[in-house]
Amino acid sequence: MVFLILLLLVPLAACTARTARRVEAETVAEVIENKGSDTLVNLALAWAERYMEEHPEVRISVTGGGSGTGIAALINGTVDIANASRAMKEEEIEAANANGIMPVEFIVARDAIAVVVHPSNPVDRLTMQQISDIYTGKIVNWSQVGGEDRPIVLLSRESNSGTYLYFLEHVIRLGDPNSELLFSPETLLMPSSEGISAEIRQNPNAIGYDGLGYVTPDQKVVAVARDPSSPYVLPSVETVNDGSYPISRPLYMYTAGEPQGEVKRYIEWILSEGQAIVPELGFVPLK
Repeated sequence: MVFLILLLLVPLAACTARTARRVEAETVAEVIENKGSDTLVNLALAWAERYMEEHPEVRISVTGGGSGTGIAALINGTVDIANASRAMKEEEIEAANANGIMPVEFIVARDAIAVVVHPSNPVDRLTMQQISDIYTGKIVNWSQVGGEDRPIVLLSRESNSGTYLYFLEHVIRLGDPNSELLFSPETLLMPSSEGISAEIRQNPNAIGYDGLGYVTPDQKVVAVARDPSSPYVLPSVETVNDGSYPISRPLYMYTAGEPQGEVKRYIEWILSEGQAIVPELGFVPLK
């Protein structure tokens, strides 16, 4: 009888010990809070998952919400890393400084913004000026750019998106800092990349834009030229790296001051070994 009791107690004790070790590991695990850009969120999740596999003592929480949301969280001191698909604005840096936070910028990957239409749309190339004219309402029908006699339906990300701001400044305003051009009031603001994809799939009159990593096979990507005398180029890793695709940008992570400890090790890993994951998600790794 005593022997039987001992046999029962041994596995119970082993199970209890394993549970205790697991609870202790979870208790002492360092947590990194990472928030921001919806463009970066899938890549950030992939980085976090791979890093936690290699470093089980670390927990990384990744959420989206837009570049502005992540930057606001950094300013308020509620995240360790803010993801952004645009650089911080001067007023955001000033607000962070007022809270005693000195943002430090890291370029972690590069991205092309693809202009997309329904696969049935015969238009397959546009100049930067034509895209600007479409999104400001100067061009309202596909027949004006070589397509069918159909009204153009404009799709955009919401204004808290870094992709929205980049597209406004570099495509609609063509990089002119003095331009005051705005999106047409007819533009439909979509809450996510997935929202743009879903609308493009069902609306043959729609045009949208999104990070290259979010383009699906059931969308048609438009080749873009800087001007009528320049070549029309499709977005890809190669055309971003050689500078021939005109709508490309860096992607950022920001920390509150120079990163320390596990945050520093994580950033260093992203900038080195983590770059191998970047092309898997449709983005462009750092040279």
